[in-house]
Amino acid sequence: MPVVRPARLRAGPPVRARLAPLFLGALLVRGRRTVTAWIRAPGLSEQFRPCYTAVAAAGKKADTVAAFLVLWVVKPLVRGAERLTLAIDDTTTGRCGPRVQGAGLHHNPAPGPAGAPFVYGHVFVVLGLLASHPAWGVIALPLSSRLHVRRKDLPGFHPRHRPEFRTKLALAVELLRRAKPWLGLLDRPIWFVADGAYAKADVLNPAKALGMTIVSRLRKDAALYTVPVPPPEGRRGRPRIYGERRIDLARRAGQRRGWSACLFDLYGGREAERYKTFTATWRPAGGAIRLVLVDEPTGWVAYFCTDPAAAVADILGTRADRFSLEITFRDCNQNVGAGQQRVRFIHASVGAFQVCLRTFTMTEAWAWGRDEGDLVDRSDSPWGSLVRRPSHADKRRAWRRELLSDEIHAALRPGVAEPEIQAAVDRLLSLAA
Repeated sequence: MPVVRPARLRAGPPVRARLAPLFLGALLVRGRRTVTAWIRAPGLSEQFRPCYTAVAAAGKKADTVAAFLVLWVVKPLVRGAERLTLAIDDTTTGRCGPRVQGAGLHHNPAPGPAGAPFVYGHVFVVLGLLASHPAWGVIALPLSSRLHVRRKDLPGFHPRHRPEFRTKLALAVELLRRAKPWLGLLDRPIWFVADGAYAKADVLNPAKALGMTIVSRLRKDAALYTVPVPPPEGRRGRPRIYGERRIDLARRAGQRRGWSACLFDLYGGREAERYKTFTATWRPAGGAIRLVLVDEPTGWVAYFCTDPAAAVADILGTRADRFSLEITFRDCNQNVGAGQQRVRFIHASVGAFQVCLRTFTMTEAWAWGRDEGDLVDRSDSPWGSLVRRPSHADKRRAWRRELLSDEIHAALRPGVAEPEIQAAVDRLLSLAA
């Protein structure tokens, strides 16, 4: 199979200088959001080859860009938080064409009206930071990602550019290890929440070694044991870590006694939950955990936290906040246009996805401290509700309006020449069309 070989990457200021206009182009472009459209929007058409090189470099230097993003963009948004909460999940970006490196057939997490069980494209493992806005609730800010390539798709690569096979669990651990130094500078406790697919010893043990508290869903047939009784004073030998008696979750959930009901802050409102909580030991977690059984309409569900002293409200609240990462995936695909870039080489695909994630995070950071009235105006839509949280599309449009307004005012300054006005008008018309 023919492979598109990459151009030689140019390190240094030229690549870094082109990344900012590419981010601007990803924000201003309308319609199909290809890399070519990103290049046209800031007026870099004559430098299209170096711009494609910069996109590939953004994929190779993703961790460096993410570190600057945390320190200069995300840090002010979590200044008053008691702890930092990280979320990890994987998402798909649909692609087309047999020569797209790293693309394959994957299970579709969001089939939609068509109900297609599979999607052809890329799978990215994404690390996000959950930040709580006083009015808009919890928003997941993507920090970094890794491309997962199936083992059966690796032979399609040229041996020179073939990546090493790594599972999604290994990629998740790599993201956590990379993020620890960035977040360690903020000097806050770190919690980590993920779906039940990542609740494995391969992820839990490294995360605990990094000093993180993990919250996730637990399998109903998990091999749980009781908490061991402390040994009598003076007894020699290492104390037991796991108890002797096995805990059957189905039997615990089926018992009528022990259930409690309370109101919790979930999904932006007060929700009543019927729950049962206790401590147990679990080998994949390396010791004692806090279990919370929740009685939901479809049946009971089990959640756990590696901190046995954690409160039920914190566990259920963190579990509910993880859903904001799913909303971020939807906005990145629909509004930012992740996956629409027509690039084939693996580093260009990774770099294009990184640009989409950075655009989402910077848009949310720009709109964080602004009034809702400045972000969206619904006076021309009397049929809709005037009091509603602005969506990410509203924030993008507001930032786009401000950028274009600044450019118009700059073109109308005193003493400006007619050719400059004409050039600004042509550029604005091309963006509007």
